[in-house]
Amino acid sequence: MNYRMNTATHGNRAAVFEARGLTKLYRMGEVTVPALRGIDLELFEAEFVVLLGPSGSGKSTLLNILGGLDVPTSGSVRYRGRELTAFDEAALTQYRREWIGFVFQFYNLIPSLTARENVALVTEIARNAMAPEEALRLVGLGERLDHFPSQMSGGEQQRVAIARSIAKRPEILLCDEPTGALDVTTGVLVLEAIARANLELGTTTAVITHNAAIAAMADRVITLSDGKIAAVRRNTQRVAPAELQW
Repeated sequence: MNYRMNTATHGNRAAVFEARGLTKLYRMGEVTVPALRGIDLELFEAEFVVLLGPSGSGKSTLLNILGGLDVPTSGSVRYRGRELTAFDEAALTQYRREWIGFVFQFYNLIPSLTARENVALVTEIARNAMAPEEALRLVGLGERLDHFPSQMSGGEQQRVAIARSIAKRPEILLCDEPTGALDVTTGVLVLEAIARANLELGTTTAVITHNAAIAAMADRVITLSDGKIAAVRRNTQRVAPAELQW
């Protein structure tokens, strides 16, 4: 079944991404492993999307292609009407630097730098960046500016990572299992930080998770299975992270 939308707009929102026929094959010796099997997908301005599916369903591969970290075996991705799959390495580097924010399961903070300094690594090279202090306040860490990662909980470190990603005001925020290593209470704080960036900055946000409960906070939920889109549904109302039924 094809879940592709028929237009490049949804309501008054234009499509940021338009993917058509995406496939990705990984070769392991003489064995070819398909990760994506013909994905058609749009993501829209300021939309919050949750990508659900078990391990191996293709979620991370899809997100890496949208973020310019990987390239498809076949098919195309258009970003704002430009053929992303035709970008050379220099153009992809600029694309990732200026337009994309990444949040991963592991925080990748530099231990010898404070929260403020970790965020400043991005703001010093980004154009139109917000101040590190502003980004950290946005994720609820305005009182932890000068703390080192070793002085912070896992949830606080993840929120520093989110602040680092949103400080450059990216158009797209791509989150791969951002609560995967966290307990429920801490995970809620992290999801609140991601939701706040989506609502206050208008950042198109895609969150990968295997936790179906998180789907309730999205505008749209896309379920992947075996490298294909198995279902798409739209929530009539978004649920706040603190109200999720875990």
